[in-house]
Amino acid sequence: MASYSIGQAARLLGVSSETVRRWADGGKLAMVRDGAGRRVIEGVALARFAQERGAGLHAVPEDDVPTSVRNSFVGIVTGVRVDDVAAQVEVQSGPHRLVSLVTREAVEELAIEVGVTVTARVKSTSVHIDLP
Repeated sequence: MASYSIGQAARLLGVSSETVRRWADGGKLAMVRDGAGRRVIEGVALARFAQERGAGLHAVPEDDVPTSVRNSFVGIVTGVRVDDVAAQVEVQSGPHRLVSLVTREAVEELAIEVGVTVTARVKSTSVHIDLP
């Protein structure tokens, strides 16, 4: 199962490491000790927390693979539903919830599961813009 350091969790949530520590010390975010005694957050717990919080923005890492897709969202997988052929993957990226339909084979090959970090890329020929 994926686990995250305080710094990694902070980057995913769009906050400082100190904020993550305060949340953990205040009982809002569960932490455990890894084999080396370091405090870490289990991926499933972080996914749940990110989904509930739904805040913070995530930039795509600078060293990411070059692509023509301009709409990229780094986030944490919060849900995976798999059937015989297809799968539905939910990703929480800051305040954005993205849902993607992919093949079961892709989910298995990429080892996509709740709590792992992914980059969701969106390319569309139809974009709707609404005024508030």
